[in-house]
Amino acid sequence: MNYYLDIHILPDPEFKETVLMNALHTKLHKALCDLESTTIGVSFPNNERTLGDRLRLHGSAEVLDKLQCQSWIGGMSGYCLQSDIQPVPSDSKFRNISRQQPTMSPAKLKRLFKRGSITDDEVKQYKVKMFAKGLDNPYLEIVSGSNGQRHRRYIKFGPLLDNPIKGAFDQFGLSKIATIPWF
Repeated sequence: MNYYLDIHILPDPEFKETVLMNALHTKLHKALCDLESTTIGVSFPNNERTLGDRLRLHGSAEVLDKLQCQSWIGGMSGYCLQSDIQPVPSDSKFRNISRQQPTMSPAKLKRLFKRGSITDDEVKQYKVKMFAKGLDNPYLEIVSGSNGQRHRRYIKFGPLLDNPIKGAFDQFGLSKIATIPWF
């Protein structure tokens, strides 16, 4: 994780920033699947209530160059600016960026009902709890490369750390263990 590149989403009067980030990350997911990559991590340095307008890719210079040689951004290139591959600043902190899954969801409710594990009255109680316990995290709404389904992937930002933790990244650029440089 010695190198990074930034992709800055440009303001557009026709598309919201979140829609463009979702499309950009869906394209990245497809490229990471094609490469079978477990060594590229992502971060969202301008996140607040949403993930912001900047997607940062982290990895070795060779891996990031291999990704860029795929021209994976394609038609999104008119909606964003890409930086060159650059070394990570030496004074960086580190942070884990992972997926956070809700414990209650409409899909889970449907499975419980179909299985007969929940009654009609319990469905109402489940829905009340589900909406009360909703996640406030920013999220990506992406199309899976493996099954074509659209789903939300809630993003959890871990605490800042002084030292990196090595590990593998999934093909969304997230990891339950590994950290990325945060600057």
